[in-house]
Amino acid sequence: MLLDIDHHSGVPIYRQIMDQVREQIMAGLLKAGEQLMTVRELAATLNINPMTVSKAYSAMETEGLLQRRRGVGLFVATIRSEKKRLARETALEAILARAVATALQYGVSKEKTKQMLDKLFSTYQTEKQRESNE
Repeated sequence: MLLDIDHHSGVPIYRQIMDQVREQIMAGLLKAGEQLMTVRELAATLNINPMTVSKAYSAMETEGLLQRRRGVGLFVATIRSEKKRLARETALEAILARAVATALQYGVSKEKTKQMLDKLFSTYQTEKQRESNE
């Protein structure tokens, strides 16, 4: 589990942990049943207070993303594919909302923004096809 914490972003560290772990679960990088690092291990790795990690883990457990097995640790919960799809779409919509706001602030037209998005889709699809053929 790779996490990148930005101490200067203004986003609380527990929130950064939650967001990044959630993204990894929804992207399939963390699989159902996979054990997470202990609170102490992750806190030591990130050089942060263990209570911060505990707060993030507890919130994700409440959210249904993690399961606690007494005496064993925390594991990625099994998540219905529909819930994963909705979470992915919600996350993508938030990213696109920021992109649209930026386009408007920069005075880039809706049509030009669509063209840029289409070009990016084509570029990444071509790269993905190339990788799958190798």
